[in-house]
Amino acid sequence: MSVTGLEMDSSLMPHRTGVMRSVRRTSRIGFTILGLVLVYLTYTWFAFDVPALINSAKPERAALLATDAVAHKVHVTRLLRRGTTAIAIEGERTATYETPPDWVAVEGERLTIDLEDGYTVTMLATSLTFDVPDYGLIRVSVQDGRVITELPPGKKPDWLRATDAKFDARPDLGRRVQVSRAKIEVHRYFLGWENFFFPFRSPLQAYSAGELLDLALSDEEIEPGTSNLRLILDTFWSNPDWQHGNVFIALLETLLMAVLGTFTAAFVALPLAFLAARNFTPSGPVRFVVRRFFDFVRGIDMLIWSLIFIRSFGLGPLTGALAIAFTDTGTLGKLFSEALENIDRRQVEGVNATGASRLQTYRFGVIPQILPIFISQGFYYLESNTRSATVIGALGAGGIGLMLVETIKTSRDWENTLYIIILTVLLVIAMDALSTRLRRRLTGDR
Repeated sequence: MSVTGLEMDSSLMPHRTGVMRSVRRTSRIGFTILGLVLVYLTYTWFAFDVPALINSAKPERAALLATDAVAHKVHVTRLLRRGTTAIAIEGERTATYETPPDWVAVEGERLTIDLEDGYTVTMLATSLTFDVPDYGLIRVSVQDGRVITELPPGKKPDWLRATDAKFDARPDLGRRVQVSRAKIEVHRYFLGWENFFFPFRSPLQAYSAGELLDLALSDEEIEPGTSNLRLILDTFWSNPDWQHGNVFIALLETLLMAVLGTFTAAFVALPLAFLAARNFTPSGPVRFVVRRFFDFVRGIDMLIWSLIFIRSFGLGPLTGALAIAFTDTGTLGKLFSEALENIDRRQVEGVNATGASRLQTYRFGVIPQILPIFISQGFYYLESNTRSATVIGALGAGGIGLMLVETIKTSRDWENTLYIIILTVLLVIAMDALSTRLRRRLTGDR
């Protein structure tokens, strides 16, 4: 190697050493951060007692609720003390069959229930037999206040529980047989929501979609003095099981809370933002007071504000609107003031050079710059508040959130819960599409 080459290598050595030292330092920092993250995750694993939560989880319960959300069941129930038998949808008295469905054969006190796929239940006065494919015949009877179960030879399946107090067999999600000291009950599931359009007792229940269309166009009225079309709409709207009318009104209340709260916050935050902006308000104390006001109202969560206003004004959409308005006044005020501080001063100076007044300067030099930002932020918070109004309503402010909580509390009508969730999601999607369209039109974005 030449002397010149050695001199060049010697000159590069300090640089290479510095690069390697920087790489090692960066690697140590990265591994240190990774170690801290692992330590934090380990701490939260035990602090939140995640193993106990996993052990207490009941996936079969989740599967049952999911089934109830998309299907309905028909109960065949025999009360042993009264000796009466009833066949009803979801066990409701208002949805009891007067004539048994075709999968239930009645011969005196003997009922033969076809659960499909080879599953058959034969119900007698105080006993039943359950024929299960690939397992055998199960006999259950109630004698002297005890539930006596006779199983086929072999290992008892996991889906069956039998004690002296109760027999419970659920070979799959679509079938269930229960026997207790007081009653015998058989459940059969059917996909779909029961009586969604019309009540069980309604004469319209027997019509198909095509027949309903012909009926709506017919001049022959089912109820004299009421057109068939109005009868169909009124029966659907006032359905006592699904409460379509009440759900629609609750959705409007939720939308009202979001719109009223967001626009109130925007109208209040806009003038206060000028007082909080450094380039519009030279007074430091005034800016300090306004900014601390923004911090105060947005520092308290929207849910806390809603609880405060519920105590002050009672339940209702006004409470939710006030909670949204208070929280978003602080948030939008801060965003608006920062937008005002970042405007282009040259445009303002150009308007001033024309001899414009202070109000005209704001109108032609400031507003055109900040208007797209204000509109964009305002509509974004309107979308977000549509979701937030549902949560606030669940606390008691009303709207669709309150109806959602009521259906969840029953732990029974999960199809109603899914119905409300779907409508809420559709409302949010509609608000998102509408606000995006309005934002593009108002800001001139094509």
